[in-house]
Amino acid sequence: MEALRFSVNVPQWLALKALGRVNKRLYYRGPLATVKLEDIPEPALPGPDWVKVRTLRCGFCASDLNLLFLRDSPTASPFTSFPCVMGHEICGEVVEVGPQADGPAVGDLAAVAPGLTCVPRGLDPVCPACAAGVPSACENCARGRLAPGMFSGICRDIGGGFGPYLVAHKSQIFKLPPGMSPEVGALIEPMSVGLQAVGNNRPQKGERVLVIGGGVIGSLIVQAIRGLDIDCGITVADPSPFAAELSRRAGADEIIGDGDLLGGTVRQTGAMRYKPMMGQDILMGGFARIYDTVGSTATLNTSLRCLAAQGTVSVVGIGHDVKLDLTPLWLKLQTIKGVYGCGYMDYQGQRRHMFEVAIDLARQGRVRLEEMVTHRFALDDYEKMIETNLDKGRHRAVKTVVSFDRT
Repeated sequence: MEALRFSVNVPQWLALKALGRVNKRLYYRGPLATVKLEDIPEPALPGPDWVKVRTLRCGFCASDLNLLFLRDSPTASPFTSFPCVMGHEICGEVVEVGPQADGPAVGDLAAVAPGLTCVPRGLDPVCPACAAGVPSACENCARGRLAPGMFSGICRDIGGGFGPYLVAHKSQIFKLPPGMSPEVGALIEPMSVGLQAVGNNRPQKGERVLVIGGGVIGSLIVQAIRGLDIDCGITVADPSPFAAELSRRAGADEIIGDGDLLGGTVRQTGAMRYKPMMGQDILMGGFARIYDTVGSTATLNTSLRCLAAQGTVSVVGIGHDVKLDLTPLWLKLQTIKGVYGCGYMDYQGQRRHMFEVAIDLARQGRVRLEEMVTHRFALDDYEKMIETNLDKGRHRAVKTVVSFDRT
């Protein structure tokens, strides 16, 4: 089967960091490319409690872009293995079921939770994070019966969604209700990340919260807040008119579109602005909670200045080599939280996996996922898909997906 595989070595990394500044296409075209369409064997079930999935749709994530352009910190490299078939926003049809894979059935349309944590790795007892219902913080993603890999799409043993088939542990399979489209199924994973961000830093009634970045994850955080019926004011900061339009459709009350987060915070929250001897102004008062989907030095430093005393900023965007002035953190007794993957949350009186919550919200129409899919590509058009994601504003692209049945 043909699949899009990622691989890199140290000489290649060094060459691309030098030459890629001149020509970005070298990252995905030519002999130095980190991603290539290759003919590989169809994957076999790793164990009796696994299933095989025929991919129907797989979303292209900003983290995929970071991976292929080598923007991630090497610190995470012990928890990946390659060559690996990319893609973790997966919806497909179950086509083979192992003898001990109770639950999934051949023919099921399912979203695949990508986390390769203790249970898929066959580890017993599970680590404290998995036992606590926080599998995204699993301590064992480089151990067990699989090669290292935090999730499907960065593990060489099981493949990802940018191939026509992949394998998944039965615990990763979440059946979709009748009538739900593969497009919605592919959006369940990023919707679950939005739910994780909100669940970890849940607004209280009447608070004002800020979402920095109005792209896919920013919009899904807004939709998560609205879908869970949390009564709070939501502001989205993004300079793109297209992102502002998307954010308003998602349920944002206010937009900061001029890039002046400090000024916008003062206007919308009544915060007091103070000018230090040197450097950026600092506010007293501000937003109770901030979700930073960019995660850069600039946005995180500004987040701490716009965040109220005892507030919490969730770092949703994957920054690298970030430099912070921690003065606002200690001066205003703030909290910084990381966001990655998804786990469990209390929903309608039960402890539920966030994939289940996302599917239920989509089924009820409380979140609108299908309309976020703006571009569909065949797998062999992956170069065009990458270029579309490099300039989303010009292409009016929100979520791009690989479609394996061209419908």
